Amino acid sequence: MPLIEVSNLEKTYINEGVSTPALQGVSFRVEKGEFAAIMGPSGSGKSTLLHILGFLDRASSGEYIFDGKSADEYTGEEMARIRNKRMGFVFQAFNLLPRTSILENVKLPLLYSNIPELRWNKMAEDAIEAVGLSHRIYHESSKVSGGEKQRVAIARALVLNPDVIFADEPTGNLDSKSGKIIMEIIQKLNQETGHTIILITHETYTAEHAGRIIMMKDGEIESDRKVEKRHEAKDGFRK
Repeated sequence: MPLIEVSNLEKTYINEGVSTPALQGVSFRVEKGEFAAIMGPSGSGKSTLLHILGFLDRASSGEYIFDGKSADEYTGEEMARIRNKRMGFVFQAFNLLPRTSILENVKLPLLYSNIPELRWNKMAEDAIEAVGLSHRIYHESSKVSGGEKQRVAIARALVLNPDVIFADEPTGNLDSKSGKIIMEIIQKLNQETGHTIILITHETYTAEHAGRIIMMKDGEIESDRKVEKRHEAKDGFRK
């Protein structure tokens, strides 16, 4: 059973009586443990699709099935619970609390969980170690580099061991060297710990770290192909 399955997904925004289609007849499935990149230019519908997949928005029509259950069957409260426990999010803008330590930032999702507080520090420390930032654990998030900020965001997404990590242009605010490190970390999460990854990007090099590229244009899927030769994930980020 696929983790994610969408069928004839449509999304139309209506503003002052004017309808603007953002998604038109989108259909695909993502298996557990897969790394899929959704790629396309600005305005292609990829971010709209991510918001629907991440339970941040609802489709106008069509069907979205998450782990065997239709999104239409979930209440708003159930969606919020799944977003917190079973989905991790990494955004281009990092979205960190600036005058707060890296440890406290990574612990944030745990505040909304039913996990005993006694375990929070250990879980956050493990996630921080997984992205190679143990030596920065008590630094304020505003006082580390952009690449390190994104690694904090990945650790925060990872802390509850979600079923799927959604990464929306995670290298968009980074230089090429930092971006490469971030993509290697994300790729390792997929290859070594089996996390399902859905990456949104407009960059071919970034997308080619995935095992599959879904190309979008004007709200439709233009192509869906396997990546023949993927970039190798390295362990250099720990230095």
